[in-house]
Amino acid sequence: MFLNRFSVTGIRNLHPVTLSNLSQVNVFYGLNGSGKTSLLEAIFLLGLGRSFRTGRMDTPIAYHQSEYIVFGELSREEDLDDTKAKVTLGLSRKRTGELSIRINGQNVQTASALAETMPLQLINPDSFRFLEGGPKARRQFLDWGVFHSEPRFFQAWKRMQRALHQRNSWLRHATLDRSQQEVWNHEFSLASLEVDTYRKNYLEVFRPVFEQVLAHLIDLKDLQLSYYQGWDKDRSLQTVLESSIQRDRMAGYTQAGPQRADLRIRMSGVYDAVDIISRGQQKLIISALRIAQGYLLRAKQDEAAANKRCIYLIDDLPSELDSYHQKAICQLLEQLKCQVFITCIDPTSLKNCWMDTASLSKFHVKQGYISQQP
Repeated sequence: MFLNRFSVTGIRNLHPVTLSNLSQVNVFYGLNGSGKTSLLEAIFLLGLGRSFRTGRMDTPIAYHQSEYIVFGELSREEDLDDTKAKVTLGLSRKRTGELSIRINGQNVQTASALAETMPLQLINPDSFRFLEGGPKARRQFLDWGVFHSEPRFFQAWKRMQRALHQRNSWLRHATLDRSQQEVWNHEFSLASLEVDTYRKNYLEVFRPVFEQVLAHLIDLKDLQLSYYQGWDKDRSLQTVLESSIQRDRMAGYTQAGPQRADLRIRMSGVYDAVDIISRGQQKLIISALRIAQGYLLRAKQDEAAANKRCIYLIDDLPSELDSYHQKAICQLLEQLKCQVFITCIDPTSLKNCWMDTASLSKFHVKQGYISQQP
């Protein structure tokens, strides 16, 4: 589905604006600090209920406002004029922390409903943390794909998180007797094995799609994806939990399980890719990973006769990339037939990146004001 209409109020330095009749490709250009990234942040908030720029929930609110409000109207590309085919999303957050989420005018309780309705992928300058940082971002990347491909995953993941919370609580406070500890160990193990199975199944399907996409961008035949499940693969999780109880109590948390899983990206199966390749190559790998997820989601949705497709938010594409690779990424996205919101300083830097310029709209962003250009 496409984001056909979008409005934002109270986000950082952006002035209230409504953007209508958005295209397949939407280019936002302007000087640094003009509000381009804030526009992408607002769309990200609508799709996930949180920011990609900060962990604080109230930070995106403009300093002179008490809340922010974002609203979007989604349509299938072929049904842009059919009101019955539209889906509306609304999100508001007050400085007091109060959050309101509405889908088609109905209140919903969790942001997961937004994520399911409007799948988003983000490629931005901070994406390098994906390779350079800890496993959390890579684990979230993997879980995004499983969430959108396996309907049973989210319930299993919530069961695992609940059992993990209970186990960590009694590790810190020693509030449960031996029989209760065994109950939570067993529940955590069962849910963890289900989560682990879904992740492994997804990665098996994802890996060849990623390799094909990467080959369009760069020749890195030695690059390999591998999965670390979060505990010794030669032992059952139940056994690991029982043998590490004293060590876990000393640490105050569970040190083995799917909450420690990682998607490892290596050269020749030995060296961490981030230690060998350049920044530009890192950006190409990250772009290939996220674009491959879009292709896999499209195949899944086509198979199910559904209409969910990724919306891509790309902040400062020209950074770290030459014109050849910028064009290669843009053409992959164009072939994917997804919707793209992309920022840059100079729109001429993307002039020859798109085959179908009729499906492209340009917006100038200046001091928080957004205006559509001819």
